Order: sequence, then C-alpha cells, then structure tokens
Amino acid sequence: MTQRATIALLCLTVLLPAAGSAYPLDAYPETGIRRLEESRLAHEGVIKGSKQPAGALLPTKDVDLRLLDHPQLELPAPDPAFTKQITRLLGGNASRYGIAVLDLSDPDHPRYAEHRGDYKQNVGSVGKLVVMLAIFQALADNWPSVDDRLRVMKETVITADGFSHTDHHTVRIFDVESRKLIRRSIKDGDRATLYEYLDWMVSPSSNSAAGMLMRDAMLMRQYGTSYPPSEEEIRRFFKETPKKELTALFERTFLEPLTRNGFDLEQFRQASFLTHQGKINVPGVGNSYATARSLMQFGLRMEQGRLVDEFSSREMKRLLYVTERRIRYAWSPLLRDSAVYFKSGSLYSCKKEEGFSCGKYKGNVKNYMNSFALIESPAGERRLDYMVMLISNVLRKNSANDHQLLAGEIHKLIDAAHPAPPPPTAAPPPPTAAAP
Repeated sequence: MTQRATIALLCLTVLLPAAGSAYPLDAYPETGIRRLEESRLAHEGVIKGSKQPAGALLPTKDVDLRLLDHPQLELPAPDPAFTKQITRLLGGNASRYGIAVLDLSDPDHPRYAEHRGDYKQNVGSVGKLVVMLAIFQALADNWPSVDDRLRVMKETVITADGFSHTDHHTVRIFDVESRKLIRRSIKDGDRATLYEYLDWMVSPSSNSAAGMLMRDAMLMRQYGTSYPPSEEEIRRFFKETPKKELTALFERTFLEPLTRNGFDLEQFRQASFLTHQGKINVPGVGNSYATARSLMQFGLRMEQGRLVDEFSSREMKRLLYVTERRIRYAWSPLLRDSAVYFKSGSLYSCKKEEGFSCGKYKGNVKNYMNSFALIESPAGERRLDYMVMLISNVLRKNSANDHQLLAGEIHKLIDAAHPAPPPPTAAPPPPTAAAP
C-alpha cells in the first residue's frame, strides 16, 4: 500500500454536531415537541431520567429577547483593553483562533472584544443556524400571520426519506401516552412535526433532521402556501427537476435569507446539504464557512428581533436554549446556574504520525471546533449577559476540553467586570422603650 493510500485509510474526517437538547421544558402544550414532556417529567422525578441544572429551568415566558429596546445597536469598535484580556486567555495558540466577545451586562455601555474576527473556516453544525433562518424566512414570506406560522410548524408532518441519509447521532422519540422513550438515529419513514424536526436539528444536532428541513425549506420556497405537497409530488419534483434548477432554488432558499438579513456571503454561508444523500440530490454552491464576527452579528440581531422578525427571532432563541445535556463550551461548571443558548460543531481529520494518537476532537491535519454561545447569568436574574463566538483549529489538542476551559475563564473575566452588589445590611433594631 502506498503512503498516500495509508494516509487516506487512516484519515478520519467527521462532522460532529453538538449533543444536548433545547427549548424550555414547559413548552410541550404550545409546540407539540414530545421530547420536552419527557425531559420535564424526568426532572420532576415522575419518570426515570436526568435532572437539569438550575440554568436550564427557565419557563417559556422568561426565554425572551433582551435587546428589543436597542434596535439600532451595532457591534461597537473592539475595546483594546478588553480584547487584550480575551486574547491573553488563548495563550501561545492565539494565531489558531478567531474569537468575538460582546458584554451586554450594561446594554447602554456594551463592551466588545475581537481577535481575528474575520478568520473563516467550516463551522460544521453551527451552519444549522442558516437552515433555521431559512425555515423562518420561508414561513414569514408565505404566512405573514404568526398564528398561521405556528399552525404550520405544529401540524405539518415530515416523513423521513433519502434526504436524511445518513447520521449516527440519535434523537429522542417519546410516546407521551405510554411514557416510553426511544433514542436512535432517524430512519426512513419516521414521522414528526416541523417543530419536532427543528428541535431534533438544533438540540441533539441531528444531521438527518437538518437534511429533511433543508428539503422542506426548498419545498416552502417552491410551493408557497400549497406547502406541504404530497409525498408523491415531493418525489416527482426532486426526480424530474433539472439539477441546475434545484441549485438555483437552493440559492434562493439558503443564501438569499442571509443577504436579506444583512449578512455578507463572503463571511457566512451554508453552501450545501448537511447529509451525503442531500448533496447528491441537490448540488451545492461552493464552500460553507463563518467567522466569529458574522456569528456575533447573528446573535446580536436575534436578540434585537431583527432576524426575519420579532416572532422568528424569539423562536430561534428558544430553540437554542439548552435544557438537557451540556457539552463542550456549555459544559463549564461555572455556567451551571446560567441560561445558555448554544450551538456547536466540529470537523477533524488525522493522518499517521509517529508518537501521536488520533482521537475525537483531536486531529493533526485539521481540528476545527466552533462555538456559538449566549450566556445569561444567573438564569432569570441576568446580572451577566454576554455572547461568545469561538472558532479554533488547534492541532493535536482536545478542542472540546479547550472550549470548556475557555468558557470558565471568560465567565470569570465578565464576572470581575460586573461584581455582584453586596447583600443589604440588616437594619438596626428599634430602641427599646424605657421602663416607667
């Protein structure tokens, strides 16, 4: 076997989405997302399952947009002192990172730090933010009424087909009546609502769910208010439509919403399907990538209600609210009491190297790790409110642990800049009346 063949055989290239679950736990009646009811019952001890940290227990009404009264706010110029503090945390590998931190704890006086903010790379599953944006843009364009959009999300049933092929990551399928939970990958024929597919894509970051949602975003663009078409019509459309026309429809579905919402396609784009079969069915339009600065713009506009509209921005934030397993950046123990809104994605690859053992998130050819994180701490009180967008390619290090450690250090920096007020001192007791 040649050296090139050996390297190819040893090469491990994996798009690894984040595990975890999102959306507030009390929202099953409004959304029909069955996984939420399972998580709620487990946390309350009614059925077996994991309990949630304090930061994951906000009710739906408290998971809301924080900058509706600051609609004109744009990213401020980087603060040199703050940027120096953040860059120092990166150590000797600073040249392998792109990072942006926006401290909104005092929203009238925001602080911004940025290091290599225009450095771009494939951000893996963080690109699902674009899929989410495309879905909500298509919903708004077809159904201006919020009630109609909610109806479409809750009542439209998607049946998994070849566009879901293939993904080893599991989703949670919960039978509310029998209270039976199944964890497995999506299979052909699996039926769930548009709302549930959104939860599956964002929370356990299922690529299969993303493939189905990308298919349906294109169908929304093509069929308008006649969406959803029949299964027979869906098969006919993708089989008989020329590939060139499908690619043009892909551009209208996934690139146009970015430009309409103020993003530069040279800095942020999802240019192909997130499943292998999806790429075969619909040719893409080049490379996918993002920068720390473009992701920060996404987070800021979402908080301002500027992504599509206020309803869409709020729904996207709720879909990003981590209400179960926390990993990578969100895994930091210092964030346990914080509400975390999070998306993560990685891509790593290895070749044979003497003295080096390849492992998850520890590539020696590429080792991309990407984190999109909004932090409100403590949850509900929100004394600290900040966003972190982190892109890295540090070879031979476990980048998941790297991002977790950075999360703790950044949190301590933000906390030090906004110390908690001292507890109120007890009032002195009233003087005792003199005895007669």
